[in-house]
Amino acid sequence: HTGSKRVMSSLKEVCAGLPLDPLPPNRGRDPSIPHAPVRTPNLTPAEERLALRNALRYFPPNLHATLATEFAQELRQYGHIYMYRFYPTLRMRAYPIDQYPCRTRQAASIMLMIMNNLDPAVAQFPQELVTYGGNGQVFSNWAQFWLVFHYLSTMTEEQTLVMYSGHPLGLFPSLPSSPRCVITNGMVIPNYSSREEYEKMFAMGITMYGQMTAGSYCYIGPQGIVHGTMLTVLNAGRRYLGSGDLRGRVFVTSGLGGMSGAQAKAAVIAGCVGVIAEVDEAPLKKRHEQGWLMEITSDLSHCIQRIREARKAKMALSLGYHGNIVDLWECLYQEYKKTGELLVDLGSDQTSLHNPFSGGYYPVQLAFRQANQLMNTDPERFKTLVHESLRRQVAAINKLSDAGMFFWDYGNAFLLEAQRAGAEVEKKGGGATEFKYPSYVQHIMGDIFSLGFGPFRWVCTSGDPADLAETDAIATAVLEEISSTVTEQVRQQYNDNICWIREAGKHKMVVGSQARILYSDQRGRVSIALAINQAIAKGRVSAPVVISRDHHDVSGTDSPFRETSNVYDGSAFCADMAVQNFVGDAFRGATWVALHNGGGVGWGEVINGGFGLVLDGSEDAGQRAKLMLNWDVSNGVARRCWSGNANAYETIQRTMEDQRQLRVTMPNSVQEDQILDRALLRLP
Repeated sequence: HTGSKRVMSSLKEVCAGLPLDPLPPNRGRDPSIPHAPVRTPNLTPAEERLALRNALRYFPPNLHATLATEFAQELRQYGHIYMYRFYPTLRMRAYPIDQYPCRTRQAASIMLMIMNNLDPAVAQFPQELVTYGGNGQVFSNWAQFWLVFHYLSTMTEEQTLVMYSGHPLGLFPSLPSSPRCVITNGMVIPNYSSREEYEKMFAMGITMYGQMTAGSYCYIGPQGIVHGTMLTVLNAGRRYLGSGDLRGRVFVTSGLGGMSGAQAKAAVIAGCVGVIAEVDEAPLKKRHEQGWLMEITSDLSHCIQRIREARKAKMALSLGYHGNIVDLWECLYQEYKKTGELLVDLGSDQTSLHNPFSGGYYPVQLAFRQANQLMNTDPERFKTLVHESLRRQVAAINKLSDAGMFFWDYGNAFLLEAQRAGAEVEKKGGGATEFKYPSYVQHIMGDIFSLGFGPFRWVCTSGDPADLAETDAIATAVLEEISSTVTEQVRQQYNDNICWIREAGKHKMVVGSQARILYSDQRGRVSIALAINQAIAKGRVSAPVVISRDHHDVSGTDSPFRETSNVYDGSAFCADMAVQNFVGDAFRGATWVALHNGGGVGWGEVINGGFGLVLDGSEDAGQRAKLMLNWDVSNGVARRCWSGNANAYETIQRTMEDQRQLRVTMPNSVQEDQILDRALLRLP
């Protein structure tokens, strides 16, 4: 109880506004935690002055002389002004909702989610406000954090907090039915949405890369990607290997960082042998200590031996190779050449290739430490080595693929960057979004999206594991009840997710907040949300529950090399769906909404949107959930139907039968291609 009082007192201090009198001591970077790679924005002297002027706007003039020097040093040393002096001493974590000093629980839930995103157990680089992906920011600097918490603590239900790329523009009058927070990140006009411009703009403190759930305050730790990866690997087995039974099958990939760290755990839950290469020892050790990675080796011959043993024994194994993925691919090919034995069935890559030259990808020619130095001292040389490394990687993958391995792109811009590097990934006769290998959306998850399934999630704001267990039981019961009334294709997805929920508790998926994720369609999401809301009303769940989803969903993201890569009517590069999703969620009852440029595959390559909605047991919350979740899914299914997807066509037809107020424009497909040929041949 004393500890709880102390936390509430500390949270009250955090909500009091920027600590200016006296200034907190400048403790600089904490050497005991990982830090973001140094950025190289290449600012001109005039742009440096502007960056400094912009940072000082948050502080009264009497402090400018003190702060200007240290901010200038941060800019020169790290490529960005993070304002380390203002890093809070309070441990960041998702404290129970009742401990936040707020006038509305909606505001308190947003605080809880922000703190979860910055929890060192959850965040990749907590002091740089990076949640995952190497550069997925919650805010741009620590002054913004303090101001946001101050605004949220004073907010009423007739105000909305407006966020411009990490900057709190302020509280504005609105309606109780309006969102309490509206977030935009990186909304740069199209002709300036390039990687180079971004580095400069971020350094100047005027825009921010929110990734997906980092900048919308909805990340729940790696559980989300564990689940998505498990479903991807299971469905890859069904598609490529003809079976969902993956015992004795080998999946080779790379990356054990923020999102990619989930691959080891997902492989084991799917029942296969997962071999994951990672160049950085810190995340490798972190996953091993968490128990997500069963074994580690830096010896390639030992790695090959363990693959052989695990295959033969048909055991589920996650093996971390401490080294470069290129060496591993080349070794697997040499082994095949030497023995004729193909030791890998499925292959992919989950390094952060949306950010290839600032720590997202490490070239095979350099040791980890050397690479970190070179990317800062000679960025052009580093870029050349990255391109050489990608060409080598693809060459080895192509040879193994010719031998019978199935490879897919994980939507991390791997094939896009490989193409830019000159690697052999071209698909003859393919469209603008097609490569030699499919993206996992095109072949595996796209049809699931088109059925309306996607990553629905919830967070128990009490922080009590008993509440999570109760919501797990509710979700399982709901899906079991619905599954008897759906098609076989939909039932298989429900069964996968019922199995997941049962396994999730055993596999200790919770990192940070008491959260759960599952893939569900529109009917499942609405039914689960309403059942949880009822349980809160009856006291079976002790505190409000925040429902959300990954932006990587049916409607949330327009991304031609990932989420919309299976849209073939030419509109894969159009972003109407994500923008309409964000707007529609806002006026249908979301507690907060977010719209971002970038995410997953990189700046300028995607627009994505997300939401949070608080279930508090009230009738109003139930109405909001019903209205908003129905739209949140149907928007994307209708768009996918219009693009010609058969699954989406059938799904939206069934939805219209259930919902009389829903009327969607249905496509009339051309039945005979010869009609087009004849019409075009007649023209001069």
